[in-house]
Amino acid sequence: MSNTKVLSLLEPAGSQGVVPCCPPLTERPMTAQEAETASRMFKALGDPVRLRLFSAVASHEGGEACVCDISDVGVSQPTVSHHLKKLKEAGLLTSERRGTWVYYRVEPSVLAAMGKLLAMPAAA
Repeated sequence: MSNTKVLSLLEPAGSQGVVPCCPPLTERPMTAQEAETASRMFKALGDPVRLRLFSAVASHEGGEACVCDISDVGVSQPTVSHHLKKLKEAGLLTSERRGTWVYYRVEPSVLAAMGKLLAMPAAA
């Protein structure tokens, strides 16, 4: 049984789909809750192996990758599994088991939320 808590970068928005958890950094100061959520995302991506795994999944053909296709990042398979778990807990990846393999994907809305968080305001 797992005690992990998945933190989402996105919040439900009814019929509009999802909205980012946090405003763009240039819009207003973050609340404590928003900063906590965003910091977990940045902490998860702050590890070079996790960043490589996230990039491998995000850039993989079809938008998803089997763990067997992305495990060549210079660490053992148990370590890869640990890092993928941390990325899932941060709300950056989702997964689906198919037979003996697990497939990971980055939802397009997660990338959009990350981009919006770091976006500069449009020049007037």
